Amino acid sequence: MPSRTQKEIALVGRYCAHNYHPLPVVVTRAKGVFVWDVEGRRYFDFLSAYSALNQGHNHPAIVAAAKAQLGRVALTSRAFHNDRLGPFLKLLCELTGKARALPMNTGAEAVETAIKAMRLWGYRVKGVAPDKAEIVVCERNFHGRTTTIVGFSSDRGSYEGFGPAAPGFVRIPFGDASALRRAIGPDTVGFLFEPIQGEAGVLLPPEGYLREVRRLCTEGRVLMCADEIQTGLGRTGAMFGCDHEGVAPDLYILGKALSGGLYPVSALVADEEVLSLFKPGTHGSTFGGNPLAAAIGEAALRTLIREKLPQRAAELGGRLLRDLKTLRHPRLKDARGRGLMLALEFSAPARPLVLDLMRRGLLAKETHENVIRLAPPLTITSAQLKQAFGVIAEAVAAFPG
Repeated sequence: MPSRTQKEIALVGRYCAHNYHPLPVVVTRAKGVFVWDVEGRRYFDFLSAYSALNQGHNHPAIVAAAKAQLGRVALTSRAFHNDRLGPFLKLLCELTGKARALPMNTGAEAVETAIKAMRLWGYRVKGVAPDKAEIVVCERNFHGRTTTIVGFSSDRGSYEGFGPAAPGFVRIPFGDASALRRAIGPDTVGFLFEPIQGEAGVLLPPEGYLREVRRLCTEGRVLMCADEIQTGLGRTGAMFGCDHEGVAPDLYILGKALSGGLYPVSALVADEEVLSLFKPGTHGSTFGGNPLAAAIGEAALRTLIREKLPQRAAELGGRLLRDLKTLRHPRLKDARGRGLMLALEFSAPARPLVLDLMRRGLLAKETHENVIRLAPPLTITSAQLKQAFGVIAEAVAAFPG
């Protein structure tokens, strides 16, 4: 007789489009750094929903804010004001040091909003001729799954079969400031980048790269647009990935942990010169900025600040990276990362190791076949981290060479 896990997986396999390749585990509840499957087994969550769960699963303060708001009003649309949006955006702007924010729902929506904002600025402020604006992006980027975004992806699996690609994007190597300098021209309106490329395998740029990007964008009169959906809000050991080099982009794209994993909440946060260009009717979202999202978003941000989660990520992430670098295996090529955004790269497909980690009680996920991302909630304790590393070390030692 099939187990409950097998039944649940078969049901999804029958009715859901097969656009994911999940691990054979069916999660039914979660708390903090742990999830439990339908058979009652507990696992460390070392994916954190791709950094959406920086505050841990079901953080009590965020859950309480959500429950309180659900009893009042959840959706008004932006056709009317609500009493939750203002406090949320005020806190978000204070945290980023920016003048205005435009709330959306998903990360991809926020990226699309940023693309529109950079183009609008290019035409209205920089004076680029109509329909000539160019945005520079990086190879191996991951900014979402909309048709516009996949059109400038270098990942064949993301773009193949979904063309034609939207024009107006120039792709350069990630981490190469000289390539950016060469790519900037009179019609360049923005540079869209990730401070660390997560989906590509937790790829870090060279030291000083972000500072040079800031200088080139300022000199070239180009908007520096940081996609901090994965790197932002404490994940890398600072509030934002750009903070590690002491630079401030012109635009922050935020999502994922902006809700603590409870609800889709994203935002574009930028200077007055950029976001003041949007007028009624030029952009919008039925659910963006709804009172439930705003209440959850404010609680998620206050949790990050109150519990000093970026500082925890810096301390514990540094410790975990040092431990990972002690691992020895003939197929292990590299252990890298920053904060609690870490990865192990192998010279062989990593899926068997991921499955073994699952059997040992730790959930992680491979990317680009041979890299395993390790990104637990920032609320993980030192003792839990030590225990989890023991699981990783045992699984790596058992991984066939």
